[in-house]
Amino acid sequence: MNRGNLKRGNRPISKSHTNHRGPTSYDVAQHAGVSQSAVSRCFRPGCSISTATRSRVLAAARELGYQPNAVASGLITRRTGLVAVLISNLTNLYYPEVLAELTTRLAARDIRVLLFTLQAESDIDATLAQVWRYRVDGAIVAARLSQVQLRDFRQKRVPVVLYNRFGEGEYVASVCCDSAAGEHILVDGLVAAGHRSFGIISGPDDSYVSAQRVTGAQRRLADHGLTSLLVSGQFDYDSGKSGLRALWARSGGKLDALICANDLMAIGAIDCARNELLLQLPEALSIVGFDGVAPAAWDSYRVTTIRQPVGRMTEAAVSMIIERIADADLPPEVRTFAGMLMSGGSARLA
Repeated sequence: MNRGNLKRGNRPISKSHTNHRGPTSYDVAQHAGVSQSAVSRCFRPGCSISTATRSRVLAAARELGYQPNAVASGLITRRTGLVAVLISNLTNLYYPEVLAELTTRLAARDIRVLLFTLQAESDIDATLAQVWRYRVDGAIVAARLSQVQLRDFRQKRVPVVLYNRFGEGEYVASVCCDSAAGEHILVDGLVAAGHRSFGIISGPDDSYVSAQRVTGAQRRLADHGLTSLLVSGQFDYDSGKSGLRALWARSGGKLDALICANDLMAIGAIDCARNELLLQLPEALSIVGFDGVAPAAWDSYRVTTIRQPVGRMTEAAVSMIIERIADADLPPEVRTFAGMLMSGGSARLA
């Protein structure tokens, strides 16, 4: 017998992998007594293989300590199993929840996330320059993309799905919560409860999501014959506090309803109202947010807000990107989701 081999039944087991390399799919195929293509099918998601053959291959792989090489597989399939996820402003508590959901759902489909974070949506050019250094199969983007940038994705044959925004000037696959409809619900409830002096704290000036929410609130107030004071925030706790201070001063202390473009600013405003302005909520001032992040439901805040259906939205985004990775010529599709009113103790709504 060749001293370089061991016996398993009637089949020799190659020990070539014990030298300077790990075991290969060829070694596993020999060990299991199957073809090399059967080994490849066993480790490729979605491929057809019998239960008995799969069991033999997996047992052989365990015995030999074999792990499929993702890079080598990518050279064969021309796919890397990587999806770029671009998210702006992770200080917004909503986006860590979105990222966790996207990562979990993509991992369940044997796809890994390559994360790119932006301090501001206007940083997108520099971030895309980094993305193009990698061979990603697709991208889910929670940031503003210009027409030129969207065309770059098409020219590079990299499918993209926009998250919580629509294409501006370009029809592109998108998943979005209906921000305007959510703001309509909040404004209608506040007006019906008797509020007449409104303030709004927006998000960053370059934020698509903030623009949609502020515009939705302003238009609905105009429908009721009302106007509002406006200050800019940064989607963070501190700008919620400073925003309310500024609006309270500008209104001469007559503000009776505050609309915040996200929950974290609403939480900051609630602390400012209680601890600095010494106001009783919601008797003296109503404060509403948007997103439905977990801290908004804490007993100390109980923010009245619109909860985005994160689970359904992320599942839609993942399904859409996988469909477009499989078929890059699929036409654009837009899926819009309604938010749900979460009534808390921070506002009086009719």
